[in-house]
Amino acid sequence: MTTGGLARLVDVALDRALIGYGNVGLVLRRRWWPADPAPDALAGRTAVVTGARTGLGLATAVGLARLGAAVRMVVRDADRAAAAAREVRRAAPGAVVELDECDVSVLDDVRRYAAGLTGPVHLLVHNAGVMPTERTENSDGNELMLATHVLGPHLLTGLLRDRLADGAPSRVIWVSSGGMYGQRLSLSDPQSTRGYRPTKVYARTKRMQVVLAELWAQRLAASGVDVHAMHPGWADTPGVATSLPTFRTLTRPILRDPAQGADTVVWLAAASPWMAGTGRFWHDRAARPTHYLSRTREDPADRRRLWQLCEDLTAPATR
Repeated sequence: MTTGGLARLVDVALDRALIGYGNVGLVLRRRWWPADPAPDALAGRTAVVTGARTGLGLATAVGLARLGAAVRMVVRDADRAAAAAREVRRAAPGAVVELDECDVSVLDDVRRYAAGLTGPVHLLVHNAGVMPTERTENSDGNELMLATHVLGPHLLTGLLRDRLADGAPSRVIWVSSGGMYGQRLSLSDPQSTRGYRPTKVYARTKRMQVVLAELWAQRLAASGVDVHAMHPGWADTPGVATSLPTFRTLTRPILRDPAQGADTVVWLAAASPWMAGTGRFWHDRAARPTHYLSRTREDPADRRRLWQLCEDLTAPATR
């Protein structure tokens, strides 16, 4: 067996066994994964990163700034995020870093934010995430994980599509989760009104993100905008510590740090369009299957229903 063939075999085994989601997979895959981007790979590019105050979002902002991007850190509270912006500036001296206030779960706030942006957008990273222990509705009356992971990002992508096209070649990246592998695209109870289980709803909305990335990739391909989803593996973030304390305790020795979890986002942000393609699902700098189990596969009708659900729930209210 060739060295390349052995690497592919090990890579697949790591993925199927889940051990590749931790830092062991990262250490091994570094031996064969694609080269790091050039230090100025994103010079002159503007990146919008949601949920950028902590965890993967902050690590993504640092990584993009170090590659020369002007980074707009989208946060719910700019005052609370001031220290995060200073951290990015320290890590990337001379970088252009802006704090933008927007609650991506609230549709009118998304509309306000998008209307206030000027100039082209070259990269949009949908990273904001939540996992409430109890079912929670936002001010729009939408379940909070559906609103944060699906509806807000869907609306923001649509509102920024012209700015993304102005910046073409440009890219949209949805930060999903490997947990989505255990869930199919289920739309019978999108607002999770029956039997709310946080981890299940989280995984289900993360599955929605992956499908939406594929659907947006089809719609934006002709405009020079490619769209992808990725999952970071098991990363030690504030969200994991708060929402999954038992999981964190059991897996802490093998958890990735936020920068390691964000590595694929940063690498993919700088990857050339001909190499990245569009509509793909990534982990550790490689495209991955979106299904491992036949029971999780959706049909075309399910995909159309998801798109229509998002369109209906993000449409401006009529008075």
